[in-house]
Amino acid sequence: MAAMSKIATGNGHGENSPYFDGWKAYETNPFHPIDRPEGVIQMGLAENQLCFDFIKNWLIKHPEASLCTAQGVNKFKETALFQDYHGMPEFRQAVAKFMGKVRGDRVKFDPDRIVMSGGATGAHETVAFCLADPGDAFLVPTPYYPGFDRDLKWRTGVELVPVNCESSNDFKITRVALEAAYVKAQEANLRVKGLLVTNPSNPLGTILDRETLKNVVSFINEKNIHLIGDEIYAATVFMDPEFVSISEIIEEDGVECNRDLIHIVYSLSKDMGFPGFRVGIVYSYNDAVVSCARKMSSFGLVSSQTQHLIASMLSNDDFVDNFIAESKELLFKRHKYFTWSLSQVGISSLKSNAGLFIWMDLRKLLRENTFEAEMELWRVIINEVKLNVSPGSSFHCNEPGWFRVCFANMDDNTMAVALLRIRTFVLKNNEAMVPPRKLCRRSSLKLSLSRRMDDLMSPSIMSPHSPLPQSPLVRART
Repeated sequence: MAAMSKIATGNGHGENSPYFDGWKAYETNPFHPIDRPEGVIQMGLAENQLCFDFIKNWLIKHPEASLCTAQGVNKFKETALFQDYHGMPEFRQAVAKFMGKVRGDRVKFDPDRIVMSGGATGAHETVAFCLADPGDAFLVPTPYYPGFDRDLKWRTGVELVPVNCESSNDFKITRVALEAAYVKAQEANLRVKGLLVTNPSNPLGTILDRETLKNVVSFINEKNIHLIGDEIYAATVFMDPEFVSISEIIEEDGVECNRDLIHIVYSLSKDMGFPGFRVGIVYSYNDAVVSCARKMSSFGLVSSQTQHLIASMLSNDDFVDNFIAESKELLFKRHKYFTWSLSQVGISSLKSNAGLFIWMDLRKLLRENTFEAEMELWRVIINEVKLNVSPGSSFHCNEPGWFRVCFANMDDNTMAVALLRIRTFVLKNNEAMVPPRKLCRRSSLKLSLSRRMDDLMSPSIMSPHSPLPQSPLVRART
């Protein structure tokens, strides 16, 4: 039998990671409130399901947006026929307008620079293909999304060099860390072609402030390397400070930058909760990259039917304005209640204002300050607590004990069960974590939690538009 290719038989896809192992544990025993009440709850999927009712109501009122309705069927032939690599003009215009709206209309995007791809996964690979040769390297601040090891590396042969960021300054990107990573790459005889930053950050749920972004732009300009801004969580910022895009920074007075070095990856998978639509976007200020990426888009075009629906939806100003406001409100409430609930049993997390997850600090639960101890704890959480959370080591975090936990991919009842499992586990295994003023007697605390869970299950508060409002942090919005 003829051998398969080295790429096909290698480990480049990165599935030998705890991040993917957690998914497999969930898939073999998924939680269901009736059929599998003891199953694994999926908290490793960064998915936004909080606005589905809002979107569904719009679709009901606008059946013409879908080709699968009597009102939209007249567009069927037009969209079923061949579309060129540029995509439908109305689709590109709508996406460009939405990108600007998400950024407060402080910057405008040119529809002619919108290039389609099959989700952010395809967009990242396309950019890597355009900018680097096999063996070249990109710098990536840690912790970073595990999928980058697949998206940028697997088929392109590109290397990733971590920029080590520390919890002591909330994992902020510093010039010192950037320079250290750049030197490390040179010592390894790697040619650095670019820097990839995720803003808002996955997994941190934080945004890059204006000064940090200016330093990043200054760094890549001095080194004459590319800057890829992954901004796929731009519309998930749910409280101040506001999101600042790289596109805003390069237009500011006094900022020197070769715009040919600037590229943005975007998608509708996170901001709108449409990962199944596979809408990825490459937006580059470099004409040659736009041209090359458009040729490559033939390998991952967005279907015409999806383009038609998205164009109809995002061209509706009322929908976009109301969606952004609704999503922000629901994410704010869910995040506040989730972090408040964890704090009741002494679990803290990195202060964040964006994303669909928190960066949970379980360092106090480690047997020792090692990655081996982190994996031991993770296996207990997966196999005994039955929660798929992702260990920090899978995000290349250089400090053991951090875990990413997603909070927006489940309904209120499932979240209540997940929180109860976490509380029960912490109380059982490390009672000392609970602050003395909240400890009292374990039995009374368990009774209090039990009563609160009864309250959570009350039908009167289970509206998807008012998730879990009894937390004082939810009611007293600041």
